[in-house]
Amino acid sequence: MNSEKTDKAGKVWKSLREEKSFFLNELTKQVRKATKVDLRLKLIALITTEVHARDITDVLSKTCFSINSFEWKKQLRFKAVLQGESADCTVEQTNTSFPYGFEYQGNNGRLVVTSLTDRCYMTLTTAMHLKKGGAPQGPAGTGKTETVKDLGKGLAKFVVVFNCSEGLDYKSLGRMFSGLMQTGGWGCFDEFNRIELEVLSVVAQQMLAILNALKEAKKKGCTAENPYTFNF
Repeated sequence: MNSEKTDKAGKVWKSLREEKSFFLNELTKQVRKATKVDLRLKLIALITTEVHARDITDVLSKTCFSINSFEWKKQLRFKAVLQGESADCTVEQTNTSFPYGFEYQGNNGRLVVTSLTDRCYMTLTTAMHLKKGGAPQGPAGTGKTETVKDLGKGLAKFVVVFNCSEGLDYKSLGRMFSGLMQTGGWGCFDEFNRIELEVLSVVAQQMLAILNALKEAKKKGCTAENPYTFNF
């Protein structure tokens, strides 16, 4: 019985692999013909996504024979959930699930996804599931910010990147946090360690207030003039 299931799964993966290869060949033909810049950018982004999908198909065809396999669960998956006559979309990874943001971000490029990118995705989605923040670390120019932005694209969430400097005070950061809370977007704070130590001590309390509010699923916060509270 297991042999029959394996053979059947192998045929399905092979069929999917052939479908992906055919689609990639068609996209390659189209990008060679494209003369408009916008159309070319769109095709290049599709090719980048489909190449990753083809590579993942090759890996899954050798290791995944069940929906409970970790190789399957660790992928960023999209699931349609019927809501009456319409369907809602959720994004799943490992044991986490998030509502799709439906935030249109324009005709921009996509990041080349590597095995390290997948690990960063799993860490960040698990952190969000636990109502925590994420702090990717590494040398300059290795793609920390781009990885966060690309995960935002995957979940259709608007990502605002802030380049921090020594001149930032807790009031400026408080306004940024307040804006992010009200819009539902993500904030990516580059060079966070440049902020003065005295400011960071207050910012830590601000972030703690936000994380506690997320854990308690609060819809609205205090509107008083207080650096430790925010209007969610």
